[in-house]
Amino acid sequence: MYFAVICRDQPGALDTRLATRPAHLSYVAASDIVRQAGALVEGGQVVGSLVVLEAPSLAEAEAWAAGDPYSAAGLFASVSISEWRKVVG
Repeated sequence: MYFAVICRDQPGALDTRLATRPAHLSYVAASDIVRQAGALVEGGQVVGSLVVLEAPSLAEAEAWAAGDPYSAAGLFASVSISEWRKVVG
């Protein structure tokens, strides 16, 4: 199953994002369930992250999101995880 992990940053947390980015990218690269990932941008500013996971269950997707260094650093104001049905691509 695929899951969309949509994370919204805390306001004014760019320094946290930048400081934690190397650990986050290492975590993503080491994962065998990440299929796509990138920043959410509004008005030219990074405001969050979108990660598409392929995992056997919602619980595994939630565990992956909880283990993200961005999450551990308190970067996110909110995290939403929804099953996603791939149609194109």
